[in-house]
Amino acid sequence: MAFILGRKLKMTQIWKDGKVVPVTVVLAEPNKVSLVRTKEKDGYESIQVALGRKKREFKTDISKFSVGDTIGVDAFNEGDKVIVSGITKGRGFQGVVKRHGFGGGPKTHGQKNRHRAPGSIGSTAFQRVLKGRKMAGHMGMDRVTTKNIVIAGVDKENNFILLRGSVPGMRGVMVEIKNLPIAGKKQ
Repeated sequence: MAFILGRKLKMTQIWKDGKVVPVTVVLAEPNKVSLVRTKEKDGYESIQVALGRKKREFKTDISKFSVGDTIGVDAFNEGDKVIVSGITKGRGFQGVVKRHGFGGGPKTHGQKNRHRAPGSIGSTAFQRVLKGRKMAGHMGMDRVTTKNIVIAGVDKENNFILLRGSVPGMRGVMVEIKNLPIAGKKQ
């Protein structure tokens, strides 16, 4: 299973077979293997890779890796399907219209200063607000994983991976890229 940490640079477009393809450019500089976890010592097998000061663990066959090895973009090929994880943009404290897509109240029939209000939050039988109620609050800064993203190109000289479509997060955020596991094949 191939995996790497990278930084989201920007979105752009490339031409493939006479069609425009939207891509996200990820700078995936060589990652160093900083730790190898074994079943005897830790109870599970994984390796920890580092990109600068950021570190992440990936479960994989540890026999191929040792501390100090580097992982580069050459592990990926054009056309591979990958899983990409990242942190979404933080949007601060938001109301229910933006955060949950509520429609808001009517502009007429006596409504004043209530156009973006949530409305009723439930019956009075419980004498409290039930958990899970959609209300205003902090939005964004969540870890999001997107599956089945196709690699549109790999630039091995400059350490760029071009991912078809959008990737979670803002510019400069670290993303994890790993190959999709093949059904029936043990990783």
